Amino acid sequence: MKSSEDLRRMLRAVDHKSYPAYKDLRGVYSFGSFVLGIDHVQGDPFASPSRLSIQIDGAKAAFPPAYYKEKHCRIALQDYLNRLFYQEIEKYTFKAKGSGKSGLISVSRCGQEILERSAVTIRPADGQLLVRFSVGFPANGRTINASQLERILFEFLPACVTAVLFYRRLPAAKVQSVIHLAEDQQFIRSRLEPLGLCAFVANGSVLPRQSGVSDRPMKDGIPFVSPKSMEVTLNLPHHGPLSGMGIRKGITLIVGGGYHGKSTLLEALELGVYNHIAGDGREYVITDDSALKIRAEDGRSIKKTDISMFINNLPNKKDTRAFYSEDASGSTSQAANVVEGMESGAKVFLIDEDTCATNFMIRDELMQRVVCREEEPITPFIERARFLYEKCGISSVLVAGSSGAYFYIADTILQMDRYVPKDITEFAKKEAAEYAAASVSASHPSSPGQPAAAVQGRPAVQKLPDPALPSFQRVPSCNMALRRDDRLKTRTRGTDDVQLGHENIDLRYLEQLADQEQTAALSYILALAEKNLLDGRKTMTQLVDAICALMDQKGLAGLSAGGYLPTDLAMPRRQEIFACFNRYRGLKL
Repeated sequence: MKSSEDLRRMLRAVDHKSYPAYKDLRGVYSFGSFVLGIDHVQGDPFASPSRLSIQIDGAKAAFPPAYYKEKHCRIALQDYLNRLFYQEIEKYTFKAKGSGKSGLISVSRCGQEILERSAVTIRPADGQLLVRFSVGFPANGRTINASQLERILFEFLPACVTAVLFYRRLPAAKVQSVIHLAEDQQFIRSRLEPLGLCAFVANGSVLPRQSGVSDRPMKDGIPFVSPKSMEVTLNLPHHGPLSGMGIRKGITLIVGGGYHGKSTLLEALELGVYNHIAGDGREYVITDDSALKIRAEDGRSIKKTDISMFINNLPNKKDTRAFYSEDASGSTSQAANVVEGMESGAKVFLIDEDTCATNFMIRDELMQRVVCREEEPITPFIERARFLYEKCGISSVLVAGSSGAYFYIADTILQMDRYVPKDITEFAKKEAAEYAAASVSASHPSSPGQPAAAVQGRPAVQKLPDPALPSFQRVPSCNMALRRDDRLKTRTRGTDDVQLGHENIDLRYLEQLADQEQTAALSYILALAEKNLLDGRKTMTQLVDAICALMDQKGLAGLSAGGYLPTDLAMPRRQEIFACFNRYRGLKL
């Protein structure tokens, strides 16, 4: 390994040369307390910045082993150090001058969610700390300005490293609070299943966000308070007793007037699959981590998906047990999303009627009288929700504001009233029964007072025979003629889409993608699968299992295929990996 003085001499040797001479600097250099790696050098000052890394031995970083042995604690600590390092390097970015991206210093910018990222990793075996970041190597035009890079590498970076990457330099109480929060959040997750819950929302949580473009908590937001009938108290390891609303497994309906907080609660539950930082307001909003938001996606592609439990007897005789479409309708796309969610292992479906296909969710009684069941290929979700829970173990949490049909099948009915939740299950069930009895009386005036039981045959909630479970035997194969050493180009645009080669994959409706770095990781997963995993023998489930096993073993580094690991990747969930493959139009099945 070369020394820092070797690097200084090399810098001075390439000063004022043409920009490609910077590539001679690639390698690792000892700075005493840490090792600097120059992993990739940009081609010119206007290209993507160079990739660097800092490595610190576990004994020198000296973080307590209890803070990184367990995965949930390690991810929380990595996230905390990432945030601190970002704050430090922001003080120095662009202080070194030059053309293009000269002087840029960047590391992952974390949002409100705590995600496993490639930017900061701690090796659980020995506590070794590795930080990956980017630096724009300075130049005047395309002529190397080595003196400015020397400032970055010998002044700015050592100052940042010393300030935040050694335990002895950090406030011990603050680091401990990060770990304690992670342990409390993990404890809540571990209690959901034994308590028969699919989600928990703590009293005092602040669910509204500042605005549509800010994910920070709304100032003066109304604190959440659970209805007494749904209140659960958990004795957390560090926080102590914490009370909040427990959403039980089954079918939960969230109703209320417009702007009263229905969608706000559902959005908090959507992102409750991730842990959140202290002060976010949702740090104790914990949802089953397999929960999946279901919605309609007009125009999405569907490949050999068995949607027969929802759609059958199409006029064109198309096979719905292996349905194919390049331009699906809203109802068909939502049916596919439900079935693909089952394939991904989701145990909770989160549904907002505002983003659903109405004819997939329900057909009212009058419509069914005018267009009889035999003429309608769609079996609406309302007639399958109970089957999904009782036979498949999948709960549903639905937001509804316009139709009361779901009152008949819901286990719990929650009304949001000025952001305050109220358990109205008993009242709503009584009203539904009286409304149904009145409807029957109006339809059959010769039978006044007919009991509400007569409405069990109402078309909107008709009990149907259980459908056959969907088949999940789809086998994807490689779409591209690639040698193992071929490079498959990928690009991403925020959380909206991934480009693989010339193929664009639309991800904008995957509302639980919390960070663009998760999208970047999905692009690497697709490329890895195309090159190494799509062998024409694995089913889709086996393919995703193999990818998840690889990342469980090696972390995000498993996606690098032996090269340098990008600085800007974050771990996606299993559900989004499935969803990405399912939206890949170029995938052969």
